[in-house]
Amino acid sequence: MPAKLSREELVTRVIAAGEAEIRGASPEEIASYFDPARFRFHGPDGFESDYGGLQDYFAALRAAFDDLSIRRGIVIVEGNEVACQTWIEGRFVREFAMSPIGPVQPNNETVTWDMINIFRVDDEGRLIEEFVRTDNRSLLRQLGAEGR
Repeated sequence: MPAKLSREELVTRVIAAGEAEIRGASPEEIASYFDPARFRFHGPDGFESDYGGLQDYFAALRAAFDDLSIRRGIVIVEGNEVACQTWIEGRFVREFAMSPIGPVQPNNETVTWDMINIFRVDDEGRLIEEFVRTDNRSLLRQLGAEGR
């Protein structure tokens, strides 16, 4: 069995995984940060997905937003769990097909997701589970879809 990664190695991998998703790195690079067969995503309002669904979501983000960026704030590591603040930001210029309410038309405004993520990783540092909490009301307001 491979040795567990250090705290610094886990943090580096979580940060790199998010950056690879945002920039649309090659599928092979992105998959190297995950265990695609075991990965499960648990999002707001009971949203559940597997690895393929997460890839579809990031593809929808890249399709709808220009100047996408991701940054991490406080990061806490305990064993094989990593919790962190995350901000994803971009300018909303094309239809966002995977908003919390379905397709939304662009408003050319900058949108910022403010999230808390908890990741579970295996002993090789591959992501196997992610829990996300975010304020969808704020997101919908920024998308120009408040009240829908």
